[in-house]
Amino acid sequence: MVLPALAMFVAFGVVPLLGVLGLSFTQWDGIGDIHPAGLDSWRHVLTEPGLAHAVWVTFLVMALSWLFQTPLSLLIGVFLASHKRYRGLLAVLYFIPLLLSSAAIAITYSALLNPNFGLGAGLNIPLLNQDWLGQGNLALCVVVFVVSWQFIPFHSLIYQGGVRQIPRSMYEAAEIDGAGRVRTFFHITLPQLKYTIITSSTLMVVGSLTFFDLIFVLTAGGPGDATRVLALEMYQTGFKANLMGPASAIAVILVLVGLGLALLLRRIGGGSATDSQLEGA
Repeated sequence: MVLPALAMFVAFGVVPLLGVLGLSFTQWDGIGDIHPAGLDSWRHVLTEPGLAHAVWVTFLVMALSWLFQTPLSLLIGVFLASHKRYRGLLAVLYFIPLLLSSAAIAITYSALLNPNFGLGAGLNIPLLNQDWLGQGNLALCVVVFVVSWQFIPFHSLIYQGGVRQIPRSMYEAAEIDGAGRVRTFFHITLPQLKYTIITSSTLMVVGSLTFFDLIFVLTAGGPGDATRVLALEMYQTGFKANLMGPASAIAVILVLVGLGLALLLRRIGGGSATDSQLEGA
């Protein structure tokens, strides 16, 4: 029963990854013949000053988006986990950003933040009427905000499911003991969501390594290279500079970083909930 899924994973996951790894040791412009290049592509990538900056920007976007998304996703998920009817409607409304195209979202926000005819100019609000995408720090903040706006609904859905798995008897016991909502949240809800937080954080952190379309359309890595993440660096190296070998090396670096972060988060979480239950048994 597992064979069809395993075959799909090998065909569309393992084989392309091995192909990219092989290309990272070659010299190819994407059109002509492929020539072996040994470690030249890796030397080119690892000695390129732009790589260190792209790694820094990638981790900065990752950290800021995690800090912004996690608390809001958690609060919204807990709020939507109740069984009141109107919260079902709100859950549908909150989920809408996730259904939209990243390119469409980027185009919309680019128009809204335009200093000449955007939202700030139309409403005559000086705070909004700034060159949001023309200044490095502001552009980075805009990228983090837009990414968080798009993916908070997904993580809220994860937390909503996690909250509904918490036994109701725990809340009833806390209510009998006279615990308020805030105390119940920090002493029951939050500890019980430990593995949900680890799962959400893993998806959030690893997913942030693949941010490309939204940043490409919104800022194209600018101004300058203020929002030039690793995925964008890979694209520009491969499809603009026609250096498929170094671009493949950057792709391998992305895979290794993502794998390392996933393993790190798993170790921080102390394994899975199933592992803990087996140890307790």
